[in-house]
Amino acid sequence: MTPMTNTPEQSQLGKASAYVDQYQPSLLFPIPRLGKREEIGISGSPPFFGADLWTAFELSWLNQRGKPQVAIAHVTVPCESPNIIESKSFKLYLNSFNNTRFADASEVQARLRADLSEAAWRGAPHPGSVGVKLLAPEVFDREPVHELDGLNLDRLDIECQHYTPAPELLSTQAGEAPVTETLTSHLLKSNCLVTGQPDWGSVQIRYSGAQIDQAGLLAYLVSFRNHNEFHEQCVERIFMDLWRRCQPIKLSVYARYTRRGGLDINPFRTSHPQALPANTRTARQ
Repeated sequence: MTPMTNTPEQSQLGKASAYVDQYQPSLLFPIPRLGKREEIGISGSPPFFGADLWTAFELSWLNQRGKPQVAIAHVTVPCESPNIIESKSFKLYLNSFNNTRFADASEVQARLRADLSEAAWRGAPHPGSVGVKLLAPEVFDREPVHELDGLNLDRLDIECQHYTPAPELLSTQAGEAPVTETLTSHLLKSNCLVTGQPDWGSVQIRYSGAQIDQAGLLAYLVSFRNHNEFHEQCVERIFMDLWRRCQPIKLSVYARYTRRGGLDINPFRTSHPQALPANTRTARQ
């Protein structure tokens, strides 16, 4: 298949958009992951596994009698897929369900899975699929709110001078015994690649290896504050900077970003195969 050439600038980001309320899967706008991965020095297969965990809070459609139905959708897009799905196009696509009649929630789930899989794997020689789970209103109160587990780096009283990514701030304790740690921060902020709108997140870093200097790590995370990049790309940049600079034996990076347009995106990248984290929202989400 021919590789896609969609760019963020060609998407609906930052443009006036018509809100279509009849089912239209063509609204989805996939963007290849390859260009940004090459920018951070990834050639060939990435040194990580993982997925992008989406939550759609504004999903509604009509039943066969025209009565509105609502649900929350959890969507899992494997990082092995060749494309990310631009978030505004995802929102416009979900809006297209609003006045469309479906037989039941199972049909909605099947349409979501088919359309999102096609977009995420478009151009791949061997297309895969995304995971889609719908939560009906009767189980909404079972959805927990929980902060990321780990030692909070934000307790450190540091001076911050860098607001664009500064991997040189990362270092390890030489000559010390390896450690296994889980570190978190609520101070991750970056900006949309196209519109410059702020993206707010919390991040969790689990690793085994030489102990990472915590003050330097926190300053590094703060250094994303004025950086323009999509959520998925920021997390992959953090992973690769830690992987190269600190050379851990094992590493995982998980970020939970606040929602925009009824959607949150939560990328997870890990150096070793493991179960994905539960898609559990934090208080800010």
